[in-house]
Amino acid sequence: MEKMSKALEKAKMLVGLEVDEENAQEEESSFFDDFNRQCTLSTQQRLYGFAICLVAGLACTFLSMLVFFNPIKFGITFTFGNLLALGSTAFLIGPKRQVVMMLDPVRIYATAIFTASIIIALFCALYVHNKLLTLLAIILEFGALVWYSLSYIPFARSIVSKLMVSCFDTDF
Repeated sequence: MEKMSKALEKAKMLVGLEVDEENAQEEESSFFDDFNRQCTLSTQQRLYGFAICLVAGLACTFLSMLVFFNPIKFGITFTFGNLLALGSTAFLIGPKRQVVMMLDPVRIYATAIFTASIIIALFCALYVHNKLLTLLAIILEFGALVWYSLSYIPFARSIVSKLMVSCFDTDF
């Protein structure tokens, strides 16, 4: 019965619902704890925030295709769209849980590569103004985004890895 209640608590935490105070473990107060307490939204407000950020992020990403041949504008718009889409999930599960899940050992490398590729793409677009480097950084960013997203689907990364190895295997 205890295992069942713990599983139910984890499921509630995963979707952003509050866990009973009696069963919740006391944690040290941190910046994210204080931030989460200040960000109390109703379920409807969370869903609206998620939908608005996701639609805005996808719109920026798709609109970036209009300026594809100008890699600097493309890099900025595409990156901004990715950040909005990524931030949309913080409305569903909360900013603290979002950061904790991003820093989970399963996806820490994907998060680091995705974050680094965003920084590199913006650096190449805004500072270096090199179209080739910006385009390469965007390709890296897209690949890192796909790999990061696959980390949330059970066994998806291992299936894609095996598929890629079988597709690009040079042994005949």
